[in-house]
Amino acid sequence: MTTDVQEYTRADFQSAQEVRWCPGCGDYTILATVQSYLAEMGIPREKHVFISGIGCSSRFPYYVNTYGMHGIHGRAPAIASGVASSNPDLTVWVITGDGDGLSIGGNHLIHALRRNVNLKILLFNNQIYGLTKGQYSPTSELGKRTKTSPMGSIDFPFNPVSLALGAEATFVARTIDMDRKHMAEVLAEAAEHRGTSFIEIYQNCNVFNDKAFIELTSRETRDDNRVYLEHGKPIIFGRNNEFGIRIGERGAEIVEVADVGIDAIQVHNEKDPEPGVAFALSRLSRGPHGPTPLGVFRNVERAVYEDMMAAHIAEAQAKRGTGDLAVLLRSGGTWTAE
Repeated sequence: MTTDVQEYTRADFQSAQEVRWCPGCGDYTILATVQSYLAEMGIPREKHVFISGIGCSSRFPYYVNTYGMHGIHGRAPAIASGVASSNPDLTVWVITGDGDGLSIGGNHLIHALRRNVNLKILLFNNQIYGLTKGQYSPTSELGKRTKTSPMGSIDFPFNPVSLALGAEATFVARTIDMDRKHMAEVLAEAAEHRGTSFIEIYQNCNVFNDKAFIELTSRETRDDNRVYLEHGKPIIFGRNNEFGIRIGERGAEIVEVADVGIDAIQVHNEKDPEPGVAFALSRLSRGPHGPTPLGVFRNVERAVYEDMMAAHIAEAQAKRGTGDLAVLLRSGGTWTAE
């Protein structure tokens, strides 16, 4: 007996809504890449749920032909946790931005990561508040001049990858809007992971923070600054792979391969149960300047929140049987108001 498998195209995941981002915004590339990957997954559209908060990135659910919800500022991980926990058969995506996910939503984000809820979290990082017209965000660099910081921001920025690793996230990755092939590869690995997958996507805001990632996107400099992490391979980069990353007593450091030899170069292990080396790699650059790691930093297995919750419910039912809500409400601790 054979079962017909539904084949999809990107068009199947494009909604009828007009896409309303500024011309040239990096969000267009991310949307197209995600839609194409959804088609490759072969999962029915009604099995996907996209949940967002507030911001330019949070328009996303309108533009994918799946179930979805446009939530409120920063609360997308909380809403998504409820959806995923109540219906584990769904593939639940969270779309957020550096302002939405790391400011008012920071608390919800770190607790979703530590609980290991089965979510796919895409954090669009353009290092600015785009929807509200150009205020500095939690990832804006120190000294950033904006409408709300005319003399330069005095806030030290978050490193989203370091933050996720510090929260013990089981899957942490970084990619960039201009590299669709790499983004699709990271999405594929994230989708296969059970638990919380966190992907930071460097995304250009060409209106309020144009060329923030120019060192990683310019043809003149990108080969010198993109450090691709590949599991099981030495971490080398440069136009001729002349540079490498070595982990020393003071963390990750850049060395010349010719000086130290290939055996001294760190071999990337995304399956390492301890996050220390991944954290050191995340600190190689404190923003998109100079050599910057891209790819999967960590991909490990740990108990998934929904599985543990289902086990608790099954255990309780085995011990006490199926509950009766009406009996529970009327058992003890009740009184009559006159």
